[in-house]
Amino acid sequence: MSMATSTERLHPAVQSFVSHPRKMLINGQWVNSQSGKTFSTFNPATGEVMAEVAEGDKVDIALAVKSARKAFEQGPWRKMTPSDRGKLLWRLADLLESNLEEFAQLESLDNGKPLTIARAADVPLAVDLFRYMAGWSTKIEGNSIPISVPYMPGSQFLAYTLREPVGVVGQIIPWNFPLLMAAWKLGPALAVGCTIVMKPAEQTPLSALRLGELFIEAGFPEGVVNIVPGYGETAGAALAAHPDVDKIAFTGSTEVGKLIVNAATGNLKKVTLELGGKSPSVVLPDADLETGIPGVASAIFFNHGQCCAAGSRLYVEKSIFDKVVAGVADQAKQIKIGPGLDPTTQMGPLVSDEQQHRVLGYLESGFAEGAQAAAGGKRSGDKGYFVEPTVLVNTNSNMKVIQEEIFGPVVCAEPFTEVEEVVAKANDNIYGLAAAVWTKDLSKGHRIAAQLRAGTVWINCHNIFDASLPFGGYKQSGWGREMGHEALDLYTEVKSVCAKLA
Repeated sequence: MSMATSTERLHPAVQSFVSHPRKMLINGQWVNSQSGKTFSTFNPATGEVMAEVAEGDKVDIALAVKSARKAFEQGPWRKMTPSDRGKLLWRLADLLESNLEEFAQLESLDNGKPLTIARAADVPLAVDLFRYMAGWSTKIEGNSIPISVPYMPGSQFLAYTLREPVGVVGQIIPWNFPLLMAAWKLGPALAVGCTIVMKPAEQTPLSALRLGELFIEAGFPEGVVNIVPGYGETAGAALAAHPDVDKIAFTGSTEVGKLIVNAATGNLKKVTLELGGKSPSVVLPDADLETGIPGVASAIFFNHGQCCAAGSRLYVEKSIFDKVVAGVADQAKQIKIGPGLDPTTQMGPLVSDEQQHRVLGYLESGFAEGAQAAAGGKRSGDKGYFVEPTVLVNTNSNMKVIQEEIFGPVVCAEPFTEVEEVVAKANDNIYGLAAAVWTKDLSKGHRIAAQLRAGTVWINCHNIFDASLPFGGYKQSGWGREMGHEALDLYTEVKSVCAKLA
């Protein structure tokens, strides 16, 4: 496996960006942390330090929140028309699109994902999200309501509702899709008129900081978007607990999500959470295996399995189980592992040394409990954070590898005989983010989809996302939805207005 990540492949702007210490964005200005501290972001393909970034802490979060509050209460943002807010979001999308290659390379360097994927998916989807939300800025509407008031016969009223921005929003972004997840949160909040303090993941802060430069270039008023990099236990915790933050939006692990909820109780701020998943892929005996086998393989190996909706539990009807497992294992063995910037790479490294150890620990646990590897099962290479695409068999519902989210390129396969049996197994998990059904019988596919306790169910596909399609989970996979018009409701308050006319 080649580990070359030669800088001559880099876009000149990317080379310049990672060569200088990155500051934080507060009140429209790029500033150092109050402590003067910085932290390193690493190239996951090599484990080497790639850039130094200002390390935000509680005092920096406080300054950013103060800036966002002033922008919300006093700044031009509050007086801006919905049309003008939409124009700014569209301008941001245009700028992002014109810098697509630069952002794709930053994502590939910082996260490890293949550059081809960042070019084709991460950046274009972020562009599309901003444009979609730009259109919604002029469509945040209330209703007129014909009320009756039975205890005041003969009286007349004009009653209506308003949808108003919730206020200052704290947003904590994960490391698996750094740019896209930032867009998912920024877009709806800005469309309705909120102001924002955003903390990118400490593992992957670069694309968010570069996006901050585009906010300034697009002409967003100072203080509307503040970006404070730092660690979750310091900057993130301070943001979640800050008494002048009206809402917190978090994407990450369920464990941390519960800490966010506890921190938010101080001022009972609104909370939305997009959390973990252990998504089942159900393959019925009539499935088209020519598309189904590569489909369920992609469901788990896309983005190195570091995807909350990854199809990590594979349930296959007994008569075709061996064929499907052999096919998925063959797909796994053919995946080209390497640095994200290598144009031939199909799977890059995991994001960090910590994440690599987590995934390898789950593999050890699975083997200790009797699981066997039909493909993969160990670290790949001796440099960087690579793990082989892995297919586990001889698994059962009592194993940690079946019940807990691994967040790596590991799929656990089990056979089933009856649909009722597999639906029960698919739902037997604390998570309910996504699921997939593979069958030629679409009537059967829709019936099973109705029985699955998941926020998204794909039929004969997986990992299909669109700015108009709401995404979120049942059970411990979170609260609320990202994308679609449902996301807008989570950044607004409803005000009822009632005037007596006669």
